[in-house]
Amino acid sequence: MKTPIVLVLAMLAQAAGDTCLSKGMKTIASLNQPDEFSLLMLVRAMESPMIWIGIICLLIFFAMFSVSLSWADLSFVMPVLSFGYILKVASAAHFLDETVTPVRWAGTLFIVIGVLLVSKSGSGSGERSGTAAGGNAPD
Repeated sequence: MKTPIVLVLAMLAQAAGDTCLSKGMKTIASLNQPDEFSLLMLVRAMESPMIWIGIICLLIFFAMFSVSLSWADLSFVMPVLSFGYILKVASAAHFLDETVTPVRWAGTLFIVIGVLLVSKSGSGSGERSGTAAGGNAPD
């Protein structure tokens, strides 16, 4: 039961992190000339609370993702995390005021469906039992 909870929290952290990072970087980019990268832009990015919140959320995601891989197979974890695509598109539409067309929604759903089909083609339920590869049984 611990793996699904951690994966849901990981999806939420990743969606929040990507959304905050995008919002922060768009704010920084609006202060500069279009398509211009400068050292000043990098300094401004490092001073932005929104970017730091995004980085922290993505670090939380990475920690949860890593932990979930110690409990479950990658072929289980990745398809479950594909539902995060839906969260990210919804976050972009709601929090970033991005226009998400029906075609983009359909494409997002096709990605999720495709990943689910791939995950169903293998064997294994996801949670590992017994010993980890090359190691001792988990505590």
